[in-house]
Amino acid sequence: MFESLFEFDADADEATLRGVVERLEQLKAAAAAAQARATEAWATKRHAAEAAAGVPKRKRGRGLANEIALARRVAPKRGGQHLGLATALVREMPHTLAALECGALTEWRATLIVRESACLSIEHRRQLDTELCGDTSALEGWGDKRVAAEAKKIAVRLDAQAVVERSANAAADRCVWIRPAPDTMAYVTVLLPVAQGVAVYATLKREADTTCDGRSRGQVMADTVVERITGRPAEGPVPVSLNLVMADTTLAGDDNESAWLDGYGPVPAGFACKIVGDAAVDEAGRNTLRRLYRHPDSGQLIAMESRSRIFPRGLAAFIGLRDQTCRTPYCDAPIRHRDHALPHRESGPTSALNGLGECEACNYAKEARGWRVRTTECDGQHQADFTTPTGATYRSIAPPSPGPPVRRRMSITEGRLSVDLVTFDAA
Repeated sequence: MFESLFEFDADADEATLRGVVERLEQLKAAAAAAQARATEAWATKRHAAEAAAGVPKRKRGRGLANEIALARRVAPKRGGQHLGLATALVREMPHTLAALECGALTEWRATLIVRESACLSIEHRRQLDTELCGDTSALEGWGDKRVAAEAKKIAVRLDAQAVVERSANAAADRCVWIRPAPDTMAYVTVLLPVAQGVAVYATLKREADTTCDGRSRGQVMADTVVERITGRPAEGPVPVSLNLVMADTTLAGDDNESAWLDGYGPVPAGFACKIVGDAAVDEAGRNTLRRLYRHPDSGQLIAMESRSRIFPRGLAAFIGLRDQTCRTPYCDAPIRHRDHALPHRESGPTSALNGLGECEACNYAKEARGWRVRTTECDGQHQADFTTPTGATYRSIAPPSPGPPVRRRMSITEGRLSVDLVTFDAA
């Protein structure tokens, strides 16, 4: 019966196929509503069970957002957002939930309504819910921006002071993040208060208006950002630690295998070699080269030569290079913590096998009641099994290192290893 919901005749006429698309979109919205109800029920049972077990109120529900993220196969941050959405819809906004269930709203538009009403009291939130979604026919034809604008308009009318205070507190959320872009480019996004953001953009725009050297306006603005932040010319070599990992054969020009740039991801061999070459001839920089060892079967990193006098620092660097991003399944966040899979308080060793690179939120989540993490090495693969309080287990396997197929040869460390990776740091 479940499969029949998704069966259709591909040879049907266009009007019939349009109807199939509409029906499936309604099913997606109804499934999102049912998922929200199930999530809220799960949270209620978890809090009740922890209350009965004597868990302090401030610690109840810790780690639940991560469990929800694993169940949904998304990043932990998305799990927390879904938990907040489900709680608000089921407990405080029944009309919005009903609009989602009947397909009048998508899950994202319901999220926008919840987000815009977050600063209101429960009473005002319910009033907004009734005014905006009490009549679902009024939502017909509304896009994302219209839904968010109407919700904000009602919120301002109900409690303008709460909206103003929320805007003032939003400055605490200012931050910077990076994500890859095509063709070895990167997006660096800065979230700022509006006055500062406009001032930054106006400064860059003024620089572009007064520069005439053959570069486009966008190029001048981008180069100005680099020069103002780094204090060096935009076309010059990068003077900070990059943690660029590449095979020695790639560095020597014997193959074209991609490299790995910490905090970015895979980069082409030619681009990696150019970074190394530019930094190597930079007399003002301090450049270091480390040898890394990878397993002959799996290709994963298993050891590193380190000149550091303090062993934990070298081990922490190795774990970061091996794991690349947070090891919690479906989480791609940058590594912030290197922690024990089996906690140190339970005699967990400080070793590469027992070590995990994790983001801050995931590291704290696995310390919650009922979580267990077990690491093993199988055929050279570093595996971490995350078991949640409900008994579900999710596996994370460290990614293979960059480079061509591993060459089997004896090395000075242990067994049959391959000394064929290098990490280049320009500091």
